[in-house]
Amino acid sequence: MEYTIQKLSLLAGVSTRTLRYYDEIDILKPARINSSGYRIYGREEVDRLQQILFYKELGLPLDQIKEIITSPIFNAADALQEHREKLLNKRKQLDRLIANVDQTIAANEGRITMTDKEKFEGFKKQLVEENEQKYGKEIREKYGDNTVNKSNEKVLNMSQEEHDEVTKLAEDIHTTLAEAFKTGDPSGDLAQKAADLHKQWLTFYWNEYSKEAHAGLAQMYVDDERFTAYYDKEQPGTAEFLRDAIHIYTGMKK
Repeated sequence: MEYTIQKLSLLAGVSTRTLRYYDEIDILKPARINSSGYRIYGREEVDRLQQILFYKELGLPLDQIKEIITSPIFNAADALQEHREKLLNKRKQLDRLIANVDQTIAANEGRITMTDKEKFEGFKKQLVEENEQKYGKEIREKYGDNTVNKSNEKVLNMSQEEHDEVTKLAEDIHTTLAEAFKTGDPSGDLAQKAADLHKQWLTFYWNEYSKEAHAGLAQMYVDDERFTAYYDKEQPGTAEFLRDAIHIYTGMKK
């Protein structure tokens, strides 16, 4: 079956403006243009639009979606299986949070008692699962299953006070690193303070700290584009700057 842009818009629940934009950026082009100048979409384009919307629902940015679905090795059947697994994981996370909310409501109504630890159990489990989905493969290959499992256990057993402290440390790292980056000197006092704060932050997640592992993680911030994008989103080059500061801090670079 074929669809005009208006009919496909109604079918998929996206605007015609969005479909025109997808055509402009070469992520979803019509099968053909008819004699009246209308974009016409066929089965292949409908399937591709479905894939795009699946990836958008999973939170991927459009440029990354385009890279995936236009890749010569892209396999639609495999992608659907991957979508299914990720959506099931997402449903588990939502079910866990809903259960946590139900418990809290019951506690507020006096029907059950709920410890402070239980109040944040769902959030911590969600954090662990999200990190596993995003970085689990690489981290486990680098540090081993035992190390990662112990780290996850430490997060799950984190008290509210510890959670507040590590959250504050993350904010301090961000602020200090931004100021240090402006100096351009990874060996300077501000940069070394950022590296020390980063070490303190890691001790909340790592069962054991080592300079070698710290330096290795800093290198991963540069080697893995996902980490690099996180640190470079406000000031490009920050990931490399932090890597250099940590390598100096740990003695891996003089």
